[in-house]
Amino acid sequence: MKKGDHLFLVDGSGFIFRAFHAIPPLNRKSDGLPVNAVSGFCNMLWKLLKDARNTDVGVTPTHFAVIFDYSSKTFRNALYDQYKANRTAPPEDLIPQFGLIRHATRAFNLPCIEKEGFEADDLIATYARLAEADGADVTIVSSDKDLMQLVTENVSMYDGMKDKQISIPEVIEKWGVPPEKMIDLQSLTGDSTDNVPGVPGIGPKTAAQLLDEYGDLDTLLARAEEIKQVKRRENIVANRDLVLLSRQLVTLKTDTPLDVPLDELILHPQDGPRLIAFLKAMEFTTLTRRVAEACDCDAGAIDAADVPVEWGTEARGPDLDKGEAAAAAPAAEGKAAAAETTTLPATAPGEATPAALAKARAERFSAAPIDHSTYETVRDLAALDRWIAAARETGLVAFDTETTSLDAMQAELCGFSLAIADNARDPTGTAIRACYVPLNHKTGVGDLLGGGLAEGQIPIRAALERLKALLEDPSVLKVAQNLKYDYLVMRRHGITVQGFDDTMLMSYALDAGVTTHGMDTLSERWLGHKPIAYKDVAGSGKGAQTFDMVDIARATAYAAEDADVTLRLWHVLKPRLAAERMTTVYERLERPLVPVLARMEERGITIDRQVLSRLSGELAQGAAGFEEEIYELAGERFNIGSPKQLGDILFGKMGLPGASKTKTGQWSTSAQVLEDLAAQGIPLPRKIVDWRQLTKLKSTYTDALPGFVHPDTKRVHTSYALASTTTGRLSSSDPNLQNIPVRTAEGRKIRTAFISTPGHKLVSADYSQIELRVLAHVADIPQLKQAFADGIDIHAMTASEMFGVPVEGMPSEIRRRAKAINFGIIYGISAFGLANQLSIERSEAGDYIKKYFERFPGIKDYMDSTKAFAREHGYVETIFGRRAHYPEIKSSNPSVRAFNERASINAPIQGSAADIIRRAMVKMEPALAAAGLSARMLLQVHDELIFEVEDGEVDKAIPVIVDVMENASMPALSMKVPLKVDARAATNWDEAH
Repeated sequence: MKKGDHLFLVDGSGFIFRAFHAIPPLNRKSDGLPVNAVSGFCNMLWKLLKDARNTDVGVTPTHFAVIFDYSSKTFRNALYDQYKANRTAPPEDLIPQFGLIRHATRAFNLPCIEKEGFEADDLIATYARLAEADGADVTIVSSDKDLMQLVTENVSMYDGMKDKQISIPEVIEKWGVPPEKMIDLQSLTGDSTDNVPGVPGIGPKTAAQLLDEYGDLDTLLARAEEIKQVKRRENIVANRDLVLLSRQLVTLKTDTPLDVPLDELILHPQDGPRLIAFLKAMEFTTLTRRVAEACDCDAGAIDAADVPVEWGTEARGPDLDKGEAAAAAPAAEGKAAAAETTTLPATAPGEATPAALAKARAERFSAAPIDHSTYETVRDLAALDRWIAAARETGLVAFDTETTSLDAMQAELCGFSLAIADNARDPTGTAIRACYVPLNHKTGVGDLLGGGLAEGQIPIRAALERLKALLEDPSVLKVAQNLKYDYLVMRRHGITVQGFDDTMLMSYALDAGVTTHGMDTLSERWLGHKPIAYKDVAGSGKGAQTFDMVDIARATAYAAEDADVTLRLWHVLKPRLAAERMTTVYERLERPLVPVLARMEERGITIDRQVLSRLSGELAQGAAGFEEEIYELAGERFNIGSPKQLGDILFGKMGLPGASKTKTGQWSTSAQVLEDLAAQGIPLPRKIVDWRQLTKLKSTYTDALPGFVHPDTKRVHTSYALASTTTGRLSSSDPNLQNIPVRTAEGRKIRTAFISTPGHKLVSADYSQIELRVLAHVADIPQLKQAFADGIDIHAMTASEMFGVPVEGMPSEIRRRAKAINFGIIYGISAFGLANQLSIERSEAGDYIKKYFERFPGIKDYMDSTKAFAREHGYVETIFGRRAHYPEIKSSNPSVRAFNERASINAPIQGSAADIIRRAMVKMEPALAAAGLSARMLLQVHDELIFEVEDGEVDKAIPVIVDVMENASMPALSMKVPLKVDARAATNWDEAH
């Protein structure tokens, strides 16, 4: 950038929430998708782009970017584990809009920027300082006080809602201090929204007075004993360390590693047809018309189906809603069994089919009103005993916990709710009565930590003693939504839930790929009821509070409704399992995994902070070393992170081959361009690629992982999501341990930081080429089946079959090409994709694929028959019967249709592999216990399981682990090819893998 340029930095995350709360609920007519936040976001962005000159800013930007928070913890959590710990889940209607808003940003042809491990504010701070250093002006589109520390003569803020520019005078008027003292002020006042501690009793006015008197924070702390007001002086002296910690938390980083360099933020004209296609797909009629007029486009000629296939409705971040039969301990006898198998009333005696019965049940419960006035607040043990007795009598009870956090390993229990059938009001069972049992609600007044305990609550220990007897009784069926969370919370209180169903997993077994499975979504879909939103009882934004601070009467309405809705959903979804023949999938692959994963999350894994610290240092040194080598090779020093400067060096100065330019006229320096040049043996591009890899590893992994260490267990506890993918694969978050890189030496070193405790080893057991083995099974390929049976190198065999090259002495390049084709075929790779992967011409890649199908015709037959099945039924099935739905496979849009076809081909293979490892996990703990082993399963990462095993048991444990995994499909299914598992033991994960 240069003097005269003007950069707009939009706080995208702030825009999202302002849009959501400013626009009334709005749903897309075609499918009911909530889109109010998307609508507000698009309208605000359009106004900013087209009318900025006529706002209080008064200029048109030359550069522009929208910055979002990445959905994960940041480096600040390593400084203070309670940072933002009081944040509540986003509203259910907002979650599916997160992904759409990012797609909207791209549809506007704008940079959409976020970075794992850092907040949007840090990226904004870094871009602002870089632009200012180049002589440019910056406008930060936000009203967030956290960003006011960045305001200077050249950097201002703009509140679009009020059409007000925020410059130095406005900051002083609002806070009583200039922008350069905002960090000091916030360090003193803290921030309840982000859980920044500050000093108790010090508000903004007091902080401003103190800073005016003493000059700055350091001077104030050094002279704190001089403060005349006794209470103020004592608080500041006593909380000095918290003040210094707060300063670290509120200070924005101006040196955040940038994946998108500043020079790439040039504002390009809108791509009218692309933007209109997106807006039409969202059904935003008015804005579509405005854009069409401004871009001089014929909106009628643009098809909404032209929206790129990746513009789906996925949400960012984790699901924010809240072995075999014996492993899950489902109810197997008595009243609970009767409750599970209740016969629905026939619509016509003797004529009702299972599907008709399920439909009738759904209609009955969707028509039954939810009556909040019947909910009871249970305030004494006698009342609780009556509820527990009623639950035992009916044999069926819905159960839900209310806590202070989404982190089950650290959440404090506030209370629990129960729901049972109210047969007195309605003998048919559609009437439900529910209650809430508050245990730990505060008054909100009193001491500095939130006040005393509110009156009218049962002592928590006494209540849990009663609850334990109910939850651990397998003859009473407990129904929950996302039970794994509640299961883990109860485990921390010494209670192990037995005999349960999970409505989230029922929905997932039935409708994977059709809908999300959160309670609010399911309630509106099946019951026609919109539940009370969490923000309506706990507040949002600055007014948000943890659930223990919610008034008990309001908490009862919210919590009892959760249990009520959950029980109704069970009555709707349970019959569908039988009617649609999905009971086996649910009972073998979904329900029994709940306690298995909960115990794995509870165990966690140890990391070595010193290793990570050393790796961070090594990566920093390595990156610095590459920088010096890059400067030497280039013959001058330059900004390596600047594509413009890098392009000028590579193609302008050095004249390297393969030069191409971007739309802005700059040389392209994409990863592919650099890899292509490096493959030609040119040193400088290789050094740049290596430098980029090291800087990303440092910021994303070695710097961030310590922030996830639990303060009490000193271990990292990831959270697994069972119902987040269409194919059945598990995903993990906070931290996401399934994305730790293993393809480079530096990446693999990160796994060395995951270690066993003294006297133990980590055992890694990994399926070998499981998806290729599944392909050989489902497509029934004789050559592949025989090769696996004989233990032959499958890639060498494929190369020999295709290219006529003997296996013995085969060149590595030939085998590499066969390997790329083998795995590429599973994912429906195109000639273009294979050509890029192998650095060959597209025609040559096309010939390879054609020849592959000629040598293995069964694979082509499988692909064609799978696509035909998916088009006819709208779903495909794994070998265990799990269904993955692809409702858009008949789309008139060729790209959408092609994507769904590729996904439907892959799903039975990837999904079957996922099912196999699920089965292995369910069978594993009983097998280890039967062998008298204390080995503990800690992690699941794609096709790999990681265990912690005592040194003396390693030799006994590995054969048991391997046997369970290799025979996981038995006895339900006999595979036509053998499964193979490789297992090793070591003191760290990398050496065990």
